[in-house]
Amino acid sequence: MSAKKLFREIAIQTPEGVEINLPLAGIGSRAYALMMDYMLLALLLGGYLLIWSLLTPRVNDALEALGGNYSELFNWAIALLILGIFFLFVGYFAIAEAWGQGQTPGKKLAQIRVIRDDGRPVGIFQSTTRSLLRPIDDTLFIGFLFIVLNKQEKRLGDFVAGTLVVQAETGDNNRAKFDASDEGKAAAKALLQATSFAPMLPDDFATIREYLRRRGSMAKDARLSLSKRLGEEVKAILQLEQLPYDMSADIFLEGVYVGYQTSQDDDEYQISA
Repeated sequence: MSAKKLFREIAIQTPEGVEINLPLAGIGSRAYALMMDYMLLALLLGGYLLIWSLLTPRVNDALEALGGNYSELFNWAIALLILGIFFLFVGYFAIAEAWGQGQTPGKKLAQIRVIRDDGRPVGIFQSTTRSLLRPIDDTLFIGFLFIVLNKQEKRLGDFVAGTLVVQAETGDNNRAKFDASDEGKAAAKALLQATSFAPMLPDDFATIREYLRRRGSMAKDARLSLSKRLGEEVKAILQLEQLPYDMSADIFLEGVYVGYQTSQDDDEYQISA
């Protein structure tokens, strides 16, 4: 049995109109990720406290030499200490998720990620909202109870921010589940020469994969409309002003599908070489 089957799945309707099924992260993976993040955060907080404890007496000595008020300095120092701890705690999770494609270092180790309810990557607003509400979720295991008691496995921060925590797409998940046509493979070669697939996220790839898997069951008009809309979205992601040559939206998406996997394989080869 695939490890993915051990996790509850959720159906997401993407803005392009494609329904994708994603496995939720599960309480175990989330707890492991949080433990790893808190260990790293503890090191960062320890470093901050060390710097604060070393600098504060030096600043105090300098102000006393200039006739400054010690009690006033102490109050400012305590205020800065509290603010620094707050911004470090909130900023760690907010910045890591916003810049790390929904993954903190702990989530990356646990192979899970945060996404929006529509399957799109989280932004700074969603990640900051989740981070600000984390202390409430951590109080008396409120977040744990929320995750266990609802089918979407959301904690309070997820409900407010409109986010989900799902299993991350990995190399094994990205492998082909259908045979691309010869036209699609030719399009992939042309696209690999014309653009970089680096801007494409695993969740974008998952959307394309689901469309290609399900297009055969769609009505012709619905398929044409959806493929064009999805193709325009993917062109924008890849920053393609025009295609290498004239091709249908379906062939373009097949080419992106194959090209993305090829680019991932090339990256893995370079890392291992």
